[in-house]
Amino acid sequence: MIVKNLTKKGFFNNISFSIREGDKVAVLSNNALATTMLFDVLSGKEEADSGTVHWGKTIKYGYLPQNNNPYFEGNTNSIVDWLRQYSKDQTEMYIRSWLGRMLFSGEEALKPVNVLSGGERVRCMFAKLMLESPNFLLMDEPTNHLDLESITALNKGMINYKGCMLFASHDQEIVETTANRIFDLIDENTFKDLQTVNFDD
Repeated sequence: MIVKNLTKKGFFNNISFSIREGDKVAVLSNNALATTMLFDVLSGKEEADSGTVHWGKTIKYGYLPQNNNPYFEGNTNSIVDWLRQYSKDQTEMYIRSWLGRMLFSGEEALKPVNVLSGGERVRCMFAKLMLESPNFLLMDEPTNHLDLESITALNKGMINYKGCMLFASHDQEIVETTANRIFDLIDENTFKDLQTVNFDD
């Protein structure tokens, strides 16, 4: 991924960076809205005021947004039927196998998605991401609504993930154990690419 002179007024100005093969980059900022806007622009959900985002030809990215409400609100489908729309294999056994990895089993997988808790929604979004098999992950605060056991499992999965990753998290353990680079979005006009991570400074 190559980003050149990316600007979204009120959020960030003239950002440029590149993500190399194997990079796992944490985005830090005191302004969560700016971080979310950056992810939304990179994923194509929002349009930049200026600048370019270039994805490589072999890149297939998946996005875990911080606000997943649009995926669930007003949707009365069961969890199985909700996930089926993102799967090439439409058989119930196949869909349930993915839901089982996210701890949805038996009757639980038949719950309508509009009544799910925050944590259950995040687990559904992870099942969706796994089905899509991206080789580049964009994740905005992926630990939100997760319990400690789920966060530990997520941390392990992020460490073992073979593709590229750009993520925002307030979980210091995840940042320290996963990221090999840090982007610091200090304010609208200050963006730092910290090539070497040293949390002891």
